Amino acid sequence: MKRFFQSLQAKYMAIILVALFLFQAAYLLVAMLAMGLQEDISGEKNKNESDPSHIEEKWHADAAEVENASSESIHKLFSKWKKDYPEASMFWVDEKGNVLEQLDVKGDLPANWTPAFTAKFIKERYGGDPFTVISFIGGDEKNGFIVLEIPRNLFLPPIVEVTEKYGLFLGAGLLLIISLFIIVSFLFFRGIRKRLLQLQEAMERRDMDNNLPIGIDVQNNDEIGQLERTFNEMILELKESKQREQEEEQLRRELIANLSHDLRTPLTKINAQTYSIAKENLSPAGKQAVKALETSIVNIDRLIENLMSYTLLMASKHKQELIELDAVRFVRESLASWYPVFEKESFEVNIELEPFEVKWLTDPMWLGRIFDNILQNILRHAKDGLYLKVATESTDEYDAIVVIDHGKGLKNSSNEKGAGIGLSIVDMMVKGMKLEWDIDSGDEGTIIKILRKH
Repeated sequence: MKRFFQSLQAKYMAIILVALFLFQAAYLLVAMLAMGLQEDISGEKNKNESDPSHIEEKWHADAAEVENASSESIHKLFSKWKKDYPEASMFWVDEKGNVLEQLDVKGDLPANWTPAFTAKFIKERYGGDPFTVISFIGGDEKNGFIVLEIPRNLFLPPIVEVTEKYGLFLGAGLLLIISLFIIVSFLFFRGIRKRLLQLQEAMERRDMDNNLPIGIDVQNNDEIGQLERTFNEMILELKESKQREQEEEQLRRELIANLSHDLRTPLTKINAQTYSIAKENLSPAGKQAVKALETSIVNIDRLIENLMSYTLLMASKHKQELIELDAVRFVRESLASWYPVFEKESFEVNIELEPFEVKWLTDPMWLGRIFDNILQNILRHAKDGLYLKVATESTDEYDAIVVIDHGKGLKNSSNEKGAGIGLSIVDMMVKGMKLEWDIDSGDEGTIIKILRKH
């Protein structure tokens, strides 16, 4: 239960319940205010006898009681009614159609009333606004008639008057409550959004030491707080996993280093014994066997070297020193040491190297290792093509050194093994020096480009 009350759902339900309470309170307040005003207005109107039928009867009665149709008596009657109905207007028309007395009449009255105008006036006022009552003075048409006019809004129900008078304030109060609910809801959801954005930002930040996300402070125990806590737990698990991985990687590197050392020691002894055997008087078959043995020793030593290099590169421990280098000249010098080897294997070697305008920022040791691995791979896997071409290629976008052979391609199997790790070392060293490379291998040969983009 405690967990529920700390949740976002419980908080928003509380906001809704408070809003409903405020709506109910506002409704009751408006109802009480309307009833009080209605009672006040109703009491006032009862006091002034606001019933239209009663007013009409009373006006006829008061007009009939006037015995002497004089200005004094009519003025007295008008003054009496004016006290009870301040908004009323009255006038007297004698038997000749002349307006003799008027009080608060709105608009201009004709000085002389003809029978036609009188009939028109009665027709227009019947059931209209203002409420109009016409009575003969003393009940005799010879004395003329008096007219009472009262605005009809005085006869509206009290609740209608309350609405007309105070409706704007009541509507403003309800609008204020609704606006308050909307503002509180907006602030509630804005707080949720802000916390989610903070969590997203924490996911995008990385620790400089281990490149893992950084934990976030958990301030609440609601759903987002539980998500933040789970996120922190996930970071701890990632850190522990990465630490275990680093420890395993360290053990693997040490194992490979120890194995390399342990393998090279007997390999050196085998090489020495092979050299001694080669000096003996051997048959042609024996000499061929010794030669094959020497080749195998060289290949094993080279595989061990590649394995060590690959391990160091994977651990980012391989030393690198970048300098500005004339790449074409460097490749030409490297090929000079390899040329006798390819000539011995009866390769056709084609060299087409043109100087580049810009020097390359590279590590000579790494660049030499790259081309050694590529050329060694050709010797081991493209002997059947007996062709090697090393050329330069320059465009507006890049300068490249291109190595071409006519072997069966990397997809086809060969008698030699170990090409995969050699090309993996090439890939890591090329990318480590911010260069690029492209390899296109098929049944008719392989083309490898080492590129430096402008």
